[in-house]
Amino acid sequence: MDSKRKKQIPESKLKIVKELEDLLKNKKTILIASIKNLPASQFQEIKKKLRDKVIIKVPKKNLFQRAVENVKDGDITQLKDYFKENTAILFSDLDSYGLAAELLKNKSPAKAKAGQEAPRDIKVEAGPTDLPPGPAISELGAVGLQVQIEKGKITIKESKIIVKEGQKISQAAVDIMNKLDIKPFSIGFIPLTAYDNEVKKLYTEIKIDSEETVESIKQAYGKSLAFAVEVGYYCSQTISYLLGKAGMFGKALENLLGKVEEKPVEETETEKEKSKEFSESENQTPENKSKGEGE
Repeated sequence: MDSKRKKQIPESKLKIVKELEDLLKNKKTILIASIKNLPASQFQEIKKKLRDKVIIKVPKKNLFQRAVENVKDGDITQLKDYFKENTAILFSDLDSYGLAAELLKNKSPAKAKAGQEAPRDIKVEAGPTDLPPGPAISELGAVGLQVQIEKGKITIKESKIIVKEGQKISQAAVDIMNKLDIKPFSIGFIPLTAYDNEVKKLYTEIKIDSEETVESIKQAYGKSLAFAVEVGYYCSQTISYLLGKAGMFGKALENLLGKVEEKPVEETETEKEKSKEFSESENQTPENKSKGEGE
């Protein structure tokens, strides 16, 4: 008889593991997302919005790892390496990037805190504010903003970047942003890694920036359109440019060569005489010829 007593796993934990196993086996996409610094109220709001599309779980690490191991899928076990603290597991029948896009759509603006790194250049735009004259004038000046008083309110004279991307945000900058209601951060689920159960593939780069993607597509379209016109590829998008290009080339060629006018070639005197003799000989009949010879 074994002297070591096996620790019995509580029924509640076994139930959680079994539920995670079923989701891991049956859902198309398993996505791990960071919920660090996400307030509970915001978490519940996002969960409510996505409840028809996503099942969200925040299990303990050891329970999730046990569920992954029980599935016995060599590829899906890689998810264990990406499960960290402050992460949630999302199960859905949406594809990986579709689910990531849904999460990004449900992010909300958030205020900055001192010591955080600026996610982008934080700029204060020129224009009127609702701030009355007083201590705010020196506070605005402390971060390099030029101000003036107009109609009893502070007006910022020139736009200025008060924190550059990647820099630590000072308390002075935080105070100004709070006064001007500038929220440089966004909070929500941050997609980290996703696993596609259908193709058995792990996606480690699941970050989506819709604005950046649209801009890159615009740039690619502009380059491809110019190239297509240059090589003479015709389609509905290029035909108007090609016709315009042909018209310009035609005008350039016309200017280069000039208009060619066809003029009749004048015969020389010798050629005129030969032509006259030939015509007279052609008009004589055999009778006229013999008559002339007899005479």
